[in-house]
Amino acid sequence: MDDFEKLLQESLQDPEFKKEWEAGQTEYEIMRMLVKARNERNLTQKELSELSGIRQSNISRIERGVCAPSINTLKAIANALGKKLKIEFV
Repeated sequence: MDDFEKLLQESLQDPEFKKEWEAGQTEYEIMRMLVKARNERNLTQKELSELSGIRQSNISRIERGVCAPSINTLKAIANALGKKLKIEFV
């Protein structure tokens, strides 16, 4: 377990922190997965923008967690990355 995971597990013991973490967890996961997938393909935001048709500024906002992307935006990005978008209720 890395330092971040250790700190996170300790912090999640605080009910107020846990509530806030869970409220933003979906957005954080989207940010993390997008950056990871883009980096795996060695693409810049600009290159992903050109492949997906999504403005580079919007990709940046998604990666920074400033905006929540629509499903159509996520589909376009996934297609440009050679991936499928999968959404589940768990």
